[in-house]
Amino acid sequence: MRVLNLVTNVEARFYNEQLRVLEARGVHEETLAPPGTHRTHESVTERRPTDYLRFFPTVLKNSLDGYDLVHANYGLTAPMALAQVRLPVVLSLWGSDLLGEYGWLSKFCARHCDAVIVMSEGMAAELDSPCHVIPHGIDLERFSPQPTGEARDAVGWSRNAKHVLFPYPPMREVKDFPRAERVVTAAAKQVGGPVELQSVYGVPHDEMASYYNAADVLLLPSKSEGSPNSVKEAMACNLPVVTTDVGDVEDRLADVSPSHVCRSDDELVDGLVDVLSSPRPSNGRENVRDVGLERMGDRIRAVYESVL
Repeated sequence: MRVLNLVTNVEARFYNEQLRVLEARGVHEETLAPPGTHRTHESVTERRPTDYLRFFPTVLKNSLDGYDLVHANYGLTAPMALAQVRLPVVLSLWGSDLLGEYGWLSKFCARHCDAVIVMSEGMAAELDSPCHVIPHGIDLERFSPQPTGEARDAVGWSRNAKHVLFPYPPMREVKDFPRAERVVTAAAKQVGGPVELQSVYGVPHDEMASYYNAADVLLLPSKSEGSPNSVKEAMACNLPVVTTDVGDVEDRLADVSPSHVCRSDDELVDGLVDVLSSPRPSNGRENVRDVGLERMGDRIRAVYESVL
């Protein structure tokens, strides 16, 4: 099977994991991205509408090269995928493309695609048209529990402080770093000993497991999400999670303790105080086995087969 992928961010690590597991299942894939620059760490896309217009002929030309289908990854690539009429189109929506400014475009295009994949039941409800719910998978071998002290030594964190992990660049507006600072400052006043907020980004994905294991808690104060990989990776490492009620986190963390899904700053503070006052592992790993990479790969390949 040959698949032509369209994607806005070729460096997205979950997208590259997707390619890897599908290649192992006999799917040969090529990737095209629109002209312009996407700076991953700052999450700034330096693209203009004319860049997307210039992408149309590129997609049309490449679609003639013996592919079986086109997979549009992220809603902004869907119009280009649909512009060619020879091949079936699978559309994957990642979160902000459905829940954000251009959600109207994603909804319109979804109605004309042969199959649509979303990350969570909440996204499926927002889309309100037939779709497959397939969360991004995680590598359960890479993300697994390690001794906390050894992990802190590996990443250079103090063994004597309590560490709150924010695994995103502070400038990612949707992740809301100012809110993270605010709630950590408030929680630290109620917890004995030093508390440090750690914003971790630009780190090779292979090394992120050490940061999850070095932390006492993952803090996700996001304004919106689909199915955040950071929550699933933290769960796989038995790291407690304190998060806003976004995406699929409420369902994902329903049986995980300690973890807190919050609807206000006060609840975020209370959740952090609970975990930091008595640091302890969660039971997250036993609740995350259904989103391994292998299962994700099998399910996406099944979607491909359904449109051929």
